[in-house]
Amino acid sequence: MPFSCLSLPSSCDYMVSHHALLNRLAQDGAHVVVSSRKQQNVDQAVATLQGEGLSMTGTVCHVGKVKDWERLVATTLDINGKAPALMIKAVVPEMEKRGGGSVGFLASVAAFRPLPGFSPYNVSKTALLGLNKTLAIELAPRNIRVNCLAPGLIKTSFSRMLWMDKEKEESMKETLRIRRLGEPEDSVGIVSFLCSEDASYITGETVVVGGGTPSRL
Repeated sequence: MPFSCLSLPSSCDYMVSHHALLNRLAQDGAHVVVSSRKQQNVDQAVATLQGEGLSMTGTVCHVGKVKDWERLVATTLDINGKAPALMIKAVVPEMEKRGGGSVGFLASVAAFRPLPGFSPYNVSKTALLGLNKTLAIELAPRNIRVNCLAPGLIKTSFSRMLWMDKEKEESMKETLRIRRLGEPEDSVGIVSFLCSEDASYITGETVVVGGGTPSRL
């Protein structure tokens, strides 16, 4: 597998929920780099995954100090828009040295179907789709592919408020063609595929893993 870069949120809780995703990428031959705002979180994630025999390193990367939900909303556009662009600027030279690579962004179905009360988040995820398309064009001559994953409602700590009680969970299921909420494992194969040589003729695409949630702009 060529050098792969996956842009994930820096929140430790959200990162840990993607343990299955990181595990699958490492099992399929990628060297995975995890990051968080705190060194202790990085050390914990790396130790856990290295303990499973996976190729894993980590680094502290503070892209926004979020102390509460109000501040989170205020900084979401920077985290989802600016931070991935800056990350790509830093990693592209290394990919070029290796003869190419694959970039994977993590967006959300909210980019296609906005969530009420989450306007900044919705807009920032839509912007990420545009960044994906633009970078796919700009980086293709350098043999670097760029694709995006847009999960629907996945059961993580980040989305707990949407399914934390049975009534809310059943209400959310009614909006899906596949009548269940997603699990982190539902996305891992797609990401691994997009980062692999099996997807060598795919770039600029966004794959929605959302149980049939309407997902077109």
